[in-house]
Amino acid sequence: VQLQASGGGLVQAGGSLRPSCAASGRTFSSYHMGWFRQAPGKEREFVAAISRGAAYTYYADSVKGRFTISRDNAKNTVYLQMNSLKPEDTAVYYCAARNSASSVYTTTNYDFWGQGTKVTVSS
Repeated sequence: VQLQASGGGLVQAGGSLRPSCAASGRTFSSYHMGWFRQAPGKEREFVAAISRGAAYTYYADSVKGRFTISRDNAKNTVYLQMNSLKPEDTAVYYCAARNSASSVYTTTNYDFWGQGTKVTVSS
């Protein structure tokens, strides 16, 4: 599956953004999906994940209560609603697809990655 992330941008602290990730192919609904982010000079870190049928969602503690992951299998798209953004949320955000029921938190468990969309939060 090929993933195309979009919807990043520049926003002031306290603002909102809603990046999306469109997948090619007819098997999108068979993948668990995740969002990760990587700030300059830092390792890529887990942000959120959602199961195939959207029954389960997972969040990093740093974004819990502010971010919401969702998916529309009919549109082959996963979303990340980001509210109450903080300067420390500044990073390139990547979507990823995972076939197995392995840990959602580990980058190496994901089979496919999008190219990333940049989010900058100014103070």
